[in-house]
This record gives sequence, structure tokens and C-alpha cells, in this order.
Amino acid sequence: MTKLQVQFGPIGIYLFDQVLRGRIAPGMRILDMGCGPGRNLVYLLREGYEVFAADSEPAAIHAVRTVAASLAPALPASNLHREPIEATSFPDAFSDVVLSSAVLHFARDDAHFRAMLEGSWRVLKPGGLFFCRLASTIGIETQVKPLEGRRFLLPDGSERYLVDEAMLVALTRELRGQLLDPLKTTVVQNQRSMTTWVLRKLA
Repeated sequence: MTKLQVQFGPIGIYLFDQVLRGRIAPGMRILDMGCGPGRNLVYLLREGYEVFAADSEPAAIHAVRTVAASLAPALPASNLHREPIEATSFPDAFSDVVLSSAVLHFARDDAHFRAMLEGSWRVLKPGGLFFCRLASTIGIETQVKPLEGRRFLLPDGSERYLVDEAMLVALTRELRGQLLDPLKTTVVQNQRSMTTWVLRKLA
């Protein structure tokens, strides 16, 4: 394992870009909504950020606790919540940065998507950064098979709730957010399409 791998862990490259550009800086409170095993938290824990996380899966929270025990042993256990992000107990305007990485496309339907998105947005402070990566139809419109509503069968065989450009632009306005970057989409050949959606929450 290289020194870079040790320092940054398996952080997503698009989140790493936000760190490099100074948008996620020491002193900020970070909340990872749907944290999974904590792949995006290794660097942040190592560098002493104030980290919080939520996930409905017990195994995910256990994994993050294990990582934190090694990298940030002083992190309070109460910072990690085993709960669904649509019903999180974190208060309004709690965090400077909210991460939502490969989470929202697991929505069952429109109502579930809205609940997860609104739960994640609610806990973000005015002026805060919302970083979201989610599956979309962008660039693979002819390769996905409609199932029901916005749920599709992807070329890789998975079923996901998929957004598109028009929906993300409309949601940005509805949430009273500001796009910090143009929507950026990576098409993985004959598999899936992942879009990065980065917003500032307006006051």
C-alpha cells in the first residue's frame, strides 16, 4: 500500500477533488448520510475533522466505528447513528458539509427519494456544501430499461432509481441551492452512469 493510499484511503475521486479545491477544510463539521463502511471518511478521520455519520445498516456503523477506533480514537460513539437518513435524529442546520455518495439511487420510489433527499438537505447549514453522487440516465438513455416510475434496470443488471439532468436542475431550484460545479457524469461503458451533483445551500 502506498503512502497516498494510507493517507487518503479509498476516498471517491470526485470528493477528493472537493478537498483539493478547499471546499472541505479543517474546522468544518462533516456528516456522511448513508456512510456505508466509511470509504470516504478515512482521510477526514485521520486529519481530525469533526465527523458524523448515519446509516441504517448495523454492519456499516460497526465498520466506521472500527475505522474511527484506529484513526480517531477520541471520536464519540454518539457521532455515529444507526438510522435511516430519511428519519435521521440529527438536528436542522447541523453540518457544514453533507455527503451523499451512492445512496439516493437506492430509493424505492419518488416518495422515498424525496424523503432521503430532504432528510439530507435539512441537516445542512445555510451556506453549507452538499456533495452527492448518484446513478442517472445521462448518457445511457437508450441502454436502461424502465421498470416502474424512475426505477430502471441498468446494463450491469442492477435496479436503481435514476435521475436525469432536468430533474437535478429542477431540484436545485426547489431546494434553493446553487450549483457549485456543472453536473459531471461518468459513463461506465455498458454498465452504469454516475452523476456528481454539488450544491451550496443558500440562506
